[in-house]
Amino acid sequence: MPGLHHVEVWVADPDSARRDWGWLLPRLGFSLQQEWPEGQTWAADSGPYLTITTPPGVDDRGHDRRRPGVNHLAFQGGTATAVDAIMSLASENGWRPLYHERYPHAGGPDHYAGWVENAAGFKVEIVAEGV
Repeated sequence: MPGLHHVEVWVADPDSARRDWGWLLPRLGFSLQQEWPEGQTWAADSGPYLTITTPPGVDDRGHDRRRPGVNHLAFQGGTATAVDAIMSLASENGWRPLYHERYPHAGGPDHYAGWVENAAGFKVEIVAEGV
């Protein structure tokens, strides 16, 4: 069956990642499934899971979403009200709002979403249902 099985995100600082992603992912319907010193695995009821871990021999140049690779992860955020709630608390929890001056339609008039970025440079899009 086609579909996304899992995504593995490599981070340089597992403690910061635990704090940032550990606040965001439960609000997006993920629950912590596994934890070890270098990382965590979070799963959604719908099946896909996300592993956040520090790789062996981590590259100290840091993450740059503008280099070749993945630019951002986009998650279903529930209702527009749920997306608004996440966005209103994001900056207090390690995530800086992006395109906030055009929120919630930075992706166009028919696209209700918020974008955030953490201190490590990982960008997340939170999309309201029905979009």
